[in-house]
Amino acid sequence: MGGVERIGQKLLFAFDPETAHGFSIAALKAGSGFCRPPARDTRLEVKAGGLTFPNPLGMAAGYDKNAEVPDALIGLGFGFAEVGTVTPLPQTGNPKPRIFRLTQDHAVINRLGFNNDGHERCLARLQARTGRRGIVGVNIGANKDSSDRVADYRLGVERFASLASYLTVNISSPNTPGLRALQAREALAELLEAVTEARAVSDAASNKHTPLFLKIAPDLNETELDDVAAQVLAKKVDGVIVSNTTLSRHGLASSHAIEAGGLSGRPLFARSTAVLARMRRRLGPEVVIVGVGGVTSAETAAEKIRAGADLVQLYTGMIYDGPALPARIVRGLSAIVQREGVASIGALRDTALAKWEAAPI
Repeated sequence: MGGVERIGQKLLFAFDPETAHGFSIAALKAGSGFCRPPARDTRLEVKAGGLTFPNPLGMAAGYDKNAEVPDALIGLGFGFAEVGTVTPLPQTGNPKPRIFRLTQDHAVINRLGFNNDGHERCLARLQARTGRRGIVGVNIGANKDSSDRVADYRLGVERFASLASYLTVNISSPNTPGLRALQAREALAELLEAVTEARAVSDAASNKHTPLFLKIAPDLNETELDDVAAQVLAKKVDGVIVSNTTLSRHGLASSHAIEAGGLSGRPLFARSTAVLARMRRRLGPEVVIVGVGGVTSAETAAEKIRAGADLVQLYTGMIYDGPALPARIVRGLSAIVQREGVASIGALRDTALAKWEAAPI
């Protein structure tokens, strides 16, 4: 991190995390130039889910909850941006404070609870960017007080499939009571049946295929991973995002470790990468896997790919390393491709699969 970035981080860290997040969104909206994006390197292109990603690094959902700045994020160097989680109706989320920096651990705990502006406002913003280049995914969820969560997800597909580059079904946030129960085999079968049917109708109407991804928790055991993989394959879901935040608090030093919510950042890297490798083994080579959790450098991004990921995402890393981080990672991935003497970043995939599959979770 450069001197200017350190000063900026120090200023932001003077505010509570949620206020600082708001300032960063406002700065991106204003078009503040944070860094020089990397030149496009065709060796970093990834073909996945019928899309061609200019590089494998994406901004994870949770940062741009309301589709306010996806194009500005792509301008930082990300190969794609994922907005949301967005729910049918607006909701304020859980009481504040609900985001905690664990600075000693290079981590964050959040219990936001899907706070967002709802479908209508997010939809209007995405409609306004129609025709712009750049891969923008939409992460959909269910309202906390919904009487029919499957219907909420179906509605999300119906409303966003024609506009989104891809859709992510988020059933793994720990901050909406009961949501993770949708990862159980029977519940997941019902959900995936509903959303794939809705996607098929949208695809036929728009004459375009919208890839459908499923975002899972890093806290699943081996049997639960079997159940998820079986349903993903049975319902022909295009991809899996591994993973959301964890409830584990293993090895943390910060006093904020006692806070309730999902943990993200550096401590999540090993657990999420081990789960990623297990899912790759279960799903085979064709299903897209997006690796998330603890990506802070080009080497950690590359290690996710070695463990079986096609694409990677980050969020917490940028809180600690600044808005120039995506460009640094993309340039670093180019250097890794050069160093390893491979034709493309995809050639690294699965080269450390066995190592990570054997790692404990």
